[in-house]
Amino acid sequence: MSSESSSGKNSDDMEVDMATEPDGSASDNSGKTPSLTTWEQANDVEELGDEFLKFNAEVHHSIINAHPWTKDPHYFKSIKISSVALLKMLIHAQSGHEKEIMGMLVGKVAHETIIVMDTFPLMVEGTEVRVNPQEQAYEFIVQQVESMERVGRREKVLGWYHSHPGYGCWLSGIDVSTQSSNQRYQEPFVAVVVDHIRTLSFGKVHVGAFRTYPEGYKPPDEGPQEYQSIPMEKIEDFGVHCRSYYPLEVSFFKSSIEKNIINMLWYKYWLNSLSADAANAQENHLNKLTTDLAKKVENAASSVDRTSHDHGALQEKLAQCAKDAAKLSYKQINAMIGSIVKDNIFKAY
Repeated sequence: MSSESSSGKNSDDMEVDMATEPDGSASDNSGKTPSLTTWEQANDVEELGDEFLKFNAEVHHSIINAHPWTKDPHYFKSIKISSVALLKMLIHAQSGHEKEIMGMLVGKVAHETIIVMDTFPLMVEGTEVRVNPQEQAYEFIVQQVESMERVGRREKVLGWYHSHPGYGCWLSGIDVSTQSSNQRYQEPFVAVVVDHIRTLSFGKVHVGAFRTYPEGYKPPDEGPQEYQSIPMEKIEDFGVHCRSYYPLEVSFFKSSIEKNIINMLWYKYWLNSLSADAANAQENHLNKLTTDLAKKVENAASSVDRTSHDHGALQEKLAQCAKDAAKLSYKQINAMIGSIVKDNIFKAY
């Protein structure tokens, strides 16, 4: 489901020489694990005041009652996701390994912005290509909303998230249908897609946020989009529906009041990233990418044979293959570095 709102640059270097807190988590003098500090810097996590977390009912309901998205399909232009919500999504995605998972987003709205404060997972039947929410999942959503109201939480369910294990952040045909239905009956609503395997490979979070266009709406031509690597078996699904939705600008934030929660979530996420399951998922992902790249090169050559030796088309396809090969090499190097770091960590203990 792709529009990768974050591209990999520098890998998240994990420190080995760390002090240990009573809860078993590692920390530096600031009370954060050094790797958490690096992760926050790599993902441009902005620290906001605790006031930002407060639910302003007047602002929220004034936007809801005005329905500005009915006049402007591009009304929501950005999404802010808290570190707590982001780490919860990543941990949930890791638990699914190479199968998709699904959950709900909780938060509020501001001018042209959706703010995600928290998430909760859904126990759904997932495969490597889709998630299928059952009746129990919808019952659980109602129970969660009632529980939030009982404890005085006023944030609202305003979206859903699911994972794309290793194949990027975009919306498939099924996702477009699901999101369109949600936008018809429970606006405002946003779809978030997270790829935990690419996140592990690049050291930077791969997450995308999307909203669908109303039926019959023709979006303006925005010119060529940034190239993104899509597996061959999903290219057709991506191409057919890629103009049915648009991406929101994604940013991350934290507040000091959530410091302890973030540290606990990070420790769990960090340990999961070191696990054998994560290593196996990454190895399988790299193997699939290598096979997919070989198929794309073969397809490029065979397509030229079918189009009377159109060398321009061949050059374009080979250029895309070259980009995929460069990304694959980067991921393989990161995987090797990660293996070395893990080896050093466990040798130390």
